[in-house]
Amino acid sequence: MPTYIVLENWTDQGLRNYAQSPSRLDAAVEAAARVGVQLRDVYWTMGMYDLVSVIDAPDDETISAHMLNDASKGSVRSITLRAFSRDQMQRIIEKLDGSKT
Repeated sequence: MPTYIVLENWTDQGLRNYAQSPSRLDAAVEAAARVGVQLRDVYWTMGMYDLVSVIDAPDDETISAHMLNDASKGSVRSITLRAFSRDQMQRIIEKLDGSKT
């Protein structure tokens, strides 16, 4: 199943309601499961992003549906990155030219 890294920042609404962030995560986990998405890890972070999530989803359309639903709540804006494991990256490289590995 594809893995995605999601970088999130609180909106003004999300920041005003920071104390509800853990319970918002519980609701997000439930909403994600309903569309076939698994929130593997979620971290509250310091620095450029307020949250970083590791998410598994069956395909780009499913993660997009989840992220659209999440954004519609108004508490976060996000950047979603498709992530590749070491083994997946090795297979990608081999598709280009296996002799260079």
